[in-house]
This record gives sequence, structure tokens and C-alpha cells, in this order.
Amino acid sequence: MAEVSVQAITISDEVAADADFIVTAARPNTTATLANTSFASGGARLLSVTTAGTGDNGKTTTITGTNVLDEVISEIITSTGSAEAVNGTKYFKTVTSVVCSAQYAANITVGSLASAAQAIFAGPTRLKGFFIVSGGSAGIVSFYNGDPSSGTVLFKARTLGTDNTLDNDTFIPGGGVLFRDGSVVEYTVGTVDLMTFFYA
Repeated sequence: MAEVSVQAITISDEVAADADFIVTAARPNTTATLANTSFASGGARLLSVTTAGTGDNGKTTTITGTNVLDEVISEIITSTGSAEAVNGTKYFKTVTSVVCSAQYAANITVGSLASAAQAIFAGPTRLKGFFIVSGGSAGIVSFYNGDPSSGTVLFKARTLGTDNTLDNDTFIPGGGVLFRDGSVVEYTVGTVDLMTFFYA
């Protein structure tokens, strides 16, 4: 029988949500200037577009970049007639462009939410075990087969909200859990201090 080497990856993400992390306050006519294009954690985030005025109903912002599995993606976020944030539904690991359908009447910002995702492994893999150290708030860690925007949740784990406390130390028997389309974890920043995953 061929020997199979188990690999490990550790994820630690305490990068707070930031409403103007991608685009600071501006009224771009078409293409916006990017303040940042990726996150220090190396993971992916849901993004939001915030308008400062009330005269921009129906205007769109198209965000292009890569997802948690390094695939090229784009998302169109449509602003309302209120001065408010509109959240996206796709996780961006990198952002390469932000393009507005027309110049906004007031400033907009493009930023990141606390909803985050990171890849354990981008290809087919079997998860053999994991441990999770809780952050200061309770939360759910979801294990996806594939990117969260199009993949399937295979199972979930919970953190209890006692900061810097080991909540989950799990060995998976047999051949482990098979992720055919890449293994990805989804979580909320502040609910996890550190996670380590073992896979082959």
C-alpha cells in the first residue's frame, strides 16, 4: 500500500471589517482607484458598497477579482436610493477592478465585511482532522465542498465564544471526509482565533 502523507494548514484571521478597505470615499466616473486588492489574512471576504447620498438608485458597481479557490469572478452590486450599504454575496480573495455604471451623485466606498472564507486545499482532498481555538464571540464554522457561493456545506462546527479556548479537537475516522471540488471553511471574524486542518 502506498504511503499517503498528511498535510496541515493553519488559518488565523483577525482582520476586522472595514467599510472603505477596497475603495476610499470617491465619486468614480467609471473605474475606481483601489486602495487595497487583497487581505492580510490571505483569505476571502464578502464585500459591500456604501453610498453617502440619496440620488444613486439603480446605479451599479461591478467588482472583479478572484475567489477563495483563485478562480476569476465578478459581482454586480446595485445601489439603492438611500445612503446605505449594500452587501455582496460572493467571497473575494483579491480584487482587480471596481467599475461603476455611471458617476455617483455622492461619494461611495467599497469595503469588506466580517464574513470570511479560506481554502484548506483547492483541489480534491480528504479532511482527516482539525482543531479550532475560539475567539471572543460564539459562531459557526462551515465546511464547504467548493466555493461557498456555489458549493455545498458538508458539515459544521461551533465555537463557544470563550476567547483563546480550544473548542474542537476532531479526528475523522476511516478515509476522512471527501471534498471533490476543493475544501473551504466559512466563518465570521471574531469567532475564531486559530484553526488547523489535516488533509491528504
